[in-house]
Amino acid sequence: MVFLSFNVNSIRAYLKKGFVDQIEKLKPDFLGIEELKLTETEHKDFPYMPEAYTPYWSVSKIKKGYAGTAILAKKKPISVNYGLIDHKYDDEGRAITLEYPSFYYVNLYVPNSGEELKRLDFRLGFESDLRNYLTALMKKKPVIVSGDLNVANEPIDLKNPDSNHHSAGFTDEERREFKKLLSIGFVDTFRTLHPDEKKYSYWSYKRNARATNAGWRIDYFLVSKEIFPKVKKSEILNDVEGSDHCPILLDIDL
Repeated sequence: MVFLSFNVNSIRAYLKKGFVDQIEKLKPDFLGIEELKLTETEHKDFPYMPEAYTPYWSVSKIKKGYAGTAILAKKKPISVNYGLIDHKYDDEGRAITLEYPSFYYVNLYVPNSGEELKRLDFRLGFESDLRNYLTALMKKKPVIVSGDLNVANEPIDLKNPDSNHHSAGFTDEERREFKKLLSIGFVDTFRTLHPDEKKYSYWSYKRNARATNAGWRIDYFLVSKEIFPKVKKSEILNDVEGSDHCPILLDIDL
């Protein structure tokens, strides 16, 4: 079973660039998309409708062209939840959960702490609520989490760690919260399978960062520990273009 997750940095802009064939040739069973940047009035029909998939999506209700998440699935889920507990954070389109008989699939766009860390407190509140939500799910069945988690966990996960200790995505607070998330029973699939590999999933549009590979690994597939032995592959697809991120892929035998 193949899962793909991709922060497209505007689904409409991505589609206009003509890169759809890069995704479709991978034939994922599930495609998680982050940063849709759709407005609430635009979401009656999802703009990307490949054959054999059903889209589930959530957009920001408080700011136009901001955030948003989606999952395109080949199989109909038992249930769908938007946001976290009691749909919290669905006003920003931050999370979608599909439930299946043997697992939950959660796709996330974790809030960025922003310039001068102005949203760090909001971000830390989200992290706490996320752990509570995922802990409740894990009591019922295994969980697969994907998405732009907006944190580089260790120095190996970004090109210039020494100059970014006070930057959004690599603060001590954000890294501590990520480690707390792992501690409730998750495995970072890419890092566990590739302990020494320096590979990134995001490059700023500034300073020619992608050409010089001055990147960050901030996109993840996490799985419950009990199903990690079923993981066959976890990869970062650097050759797929069209965004300031690239897709990540999980192949798991479920």
